[in-house]
Parts: sequence; structure tokens; C-alpha cells
Amino acid sequence: QVQLVESGGGLVQAGGSLRLSCAASGRTFSSYAMAWFRQAPGKEREFVAGINWGGYSTTYADSVKGRFSISRDNAKNTVYLQMNSLKPEDTAVYYCAATRGPRTRAPGSYDYWGQGTQVTVSS
Repeated sequence: QVQLVESGGGLVQAGGSLRLSCAASGRTFSSYAMAWFRQAPGKEREFVAGINWGGYSTTYADSVKGRFSISRDNAKNTVYLQMNSLKPEDTAVYYCAATRGPRTRAPGSYDYWGQGTQVTVSS
């Protein structure tokens, strides 16, 4: 069982930056691939970024590539999402998720989810 708690969301102006954190419970964090997803009102949950168990392989949605960076610190049981050059269309609730399986962009492949943190980007 893994429990995930996100933090770091908030209100920021377009062009600004935020860093989201996702703290995981349990001693097996390093065996999970992790990802960030987001969901805007009236839209489906979409993949943002993913990282493998060791942190040496990452992948991004085209919409955030070059602006967002995912990383993890297995010693701290934490995964991060650094978000730069934020745009109003980045406004959403951001969720972190964990899977024992291979890293994937499909929400249904993830076993554990956090409660989400709101990110609002004003124009």
C-alpha cells in the first residue's frame, strides 16, 4: 500500500513557476514508476510527465515538453514536478500516481493516486 500526498500548488501569473511535490509513504517507493497527471474542469485526466523507478528515464506530454521537469528523490520518498513558463491552459488539478508496472501514459495503469493539488495560472 502506498499513500501519496501532493503539495505546492497555488495561483501564479502566466510565465511564472511552481514546483509540485508528492510525498509517498512506505518503504517500497523506489520500486514504483511515478507520474503526474492533470485534470481541468470538464476535461479528461491527462498525462503530464512520468519517471521510472530509478529516475534515469523520463517522458513528457508534448504540451509541457521543455517547460516542465519531473524528478524523484528515493531517499526522501518524493517525486517533484518543476513547472516553468506556465500558461493559463496549464490550469488544472495536478495528481501524482504510482504504478508497479512499466511507466505508461494511461491513467488506468496506475495503482495509487494522491488527492490532487490545484494549480491556477492567471493571464
